[in-house]
Amino acid sequence: GVLAPGSRVVGTNDVGMVGWSTTLYTPEYPEGRPLVIVANDCTVQSGSFGVKEDDYFDAISKYARAAGLPRLHLACNSGARIGLAEELKPYFKVAWNDPNNEAGGYKYLYLTEEDKARFGEGIFDGEFITEGGEKRFKLDYVVGQTDGIGVENLRGSGMIAGETSAAYEDTFTLSYVTGRSVGIGAYINRLAQRVIQMQNGPMILTGYSALNKLLGKEVYVSQDQLGGPQIMLPNGIAHQLAADDQDGVEKILRWLSYVPKTAAEQVTIAASADPVERDIVYTPPNTPYDPRNFLAGATNADGTFEPGFFDQGSFTEYLADWGKSVVVGRAKLGGIPMGVIAVETRLVEQRIPADPANPASRETVQAQAGQVWYPDSAFKTAQAIADFNNAENLPLIVFANWRGFSGGTRDMFGEVLKFGSYIVDNLRTYKHPVFAYIPPGGELRGGAWVVIDPTINEDMMEMYAETDARGGILEPPGICDVKYRKPDLLKKMHQLDSQLAQMKEELKVATDSLDTAAEETLNKAITARENQLLPLYLQISHEFADLHDRPGRMKAKGVIRDVVPWASSREYFYWRLRRRLAQDKLVKELKAADADLDHGAALATLKEWTASVDWEDDKAVLEVYSKQADALAAKVGGVRAEGVARAVAALLDGLPAGSKADILKKVA
Repeated sequence: GVLAPGSRVVGTNDVGMVGWSTTLYTPEYPEGRPLVIVANDCTVQSGSFGVKEDDYFDAISKYARAAGLPRLHLACNSGARIGLAEELKPYFKVAWNDPNNEAGGYKYLYLTEEDKARFGEGIFDGEFITEGGEKRFKLDYVVGQTDGIGVENLRGSGMIAGETSAAYEDTFTLSYVTGRSVGIGAYINRLAQRVIQMQNGPMILTGYSALNKLLGKEVYVSQDQLGGPQIMLPNGIAHQLAADDQDGVEKILRWLSYVPKTAAEQVTIAASADPVERDIVYTPPNTPYDPRNFLAGATNADGTFEPGFFDQGSFTEYLADWGKSVVVGRAKLGGIPMGVIAVETRLVEQRIPADPANPASRETVQAQAGQVWYPDSAFKTAQAIADFNNAENLPLIVFANWRGFSGGTRDMFGEVLKFGSYIVDNLRTYKHPVFAYIPPGGELRGGAWVVIDPTINEDMMEMYAETDARGGILEPPGICDVKYRKPDLLKKMHQLDSQLAQMKEELKVATDSLDTAAEETLNKAITARENQLLPLYLQISHEFADLHDRPGRMKAKGVIRDVVPWASSREYFYWRLRRRLAQDKLVKELKAADADLDHGAALATLKEWTASVDWEDDKAVLEVYSKQADALAAKVGGVRAEGVARAVAALLDGLPAGSKADILKKVA
């Protein structure tokens, strides 16, 4: 049927799926924002997915996707509907191998000629045979009178799986698992990618009793063992845990507060009580620390609060139990929603539960060092980037503080290389501003630098470093093992140390005078002095190598855009982000007006139009974009007209003069 608004008395629904088109009035959108909700009705055949349910789900999802409206799925179901042709149950008969010994098995199922006549065509098929003097209709297959009892439901499941996958790319999709979600119900939660799981809402592929029958013994005692929060949070399927439905609704609304009204719009800039001009008080220490403190701020032992980078109270962490060496979340900077990725500097643990079906299995606890990407945290990073990008339209800031990827045998087998590559894939297609910022005391090295370098997506990405940040291929001790070895250290000692210089002169005199005793004594003294100085000069070599990793060299080589002090970075990135959002919108309009313009050419055009101000002054350029909006819109219109004229001229080129005249006459 056709999707249309309607209403019915509660309890009279005959399709196990319900949808709403709603308007929410929120602080970000006081004028109202649309939300499409689709929900399983578990009062209809336990909320199972039949043909009608699949068709309805598909239609309402397409409705949300076509308009770019956020789509919320309230999941509580029992998977694809199963059934049998109930109308045949009273009538089919069994052809026994031995009618006098039914335990001997059977040959086939059949209907008597009289019973077959009870049913119309297409309900079953087979052939008439005669056996024991009786004419029988031997059944080959059963279709059934009712649609939606078998494989057609699986076909519908495939349809909504594909639709949900497409919806994730085209609009904001979120699933709230408020009860059991089985089979296709679990899959469409994952295909929507963003999942809030209620404490009593397991996501499973097969029920525990069916698995016990398969295993031939009682192994599992609950659905939670298969897909409860203790499974789905640590494996990254569920982003958040809700204690109950009220908590779940609060988390849904919180998530929506970061999301634009439609998938075609930029994030909105809401009023913020936290001034963007304030300094960041919390500074990361030189010892391992909780990165959430510099994102959200921290309370000291004396009760005083030290504000962090984002607006106070705006940071929400997601996927907290998965890939713990990386922290991902959403927050606001001066009222602007952003995606954020930060790095855990402390030692964390990954726990892999024992499998009750395997008596020999044991829980595995694997330690993971800070500032290192492991397979799970690399996948988590890539997943978060995709979520931020697809319809959430979030600008992204990455507080880059990685020493590299874990490249041991276990992690290479665990596909760390694959998941690290996913980070590049998802950054390459990112459509919104991305800032990579090496925080104070942070470092970015080797492959970790490679996968977030701005050349991956130069139109969107920029890199910055704090004054005390470091970046390079290897850490100083590592590079000195290769490029500043012991002979180099000894050479530098003899160049700088006055005692060694004096002993070297005395040794020359002793050698020239053939004083072997003095020569031997001096050689021993020189060796002793070298050994004494070696630790000091090793430190000096590390300091020399460290000078190559500092922000000054990064900027001189053009690999970062600017060096940004931590205390003022909040204000710096706020104005940079405001400028980028306004600028990227104009660039998009220019590229739509003239298909021949790429990002760089569009930027050059904007630079020419704003030549009256310093192009590097974000506040000044933003002011021009704001105050001269009408004039800039008119200029974009002029570019569109020129582009149309060029396109028409190209189409007319080569046509006979008469044909050109006829076309121009029709246009006029």
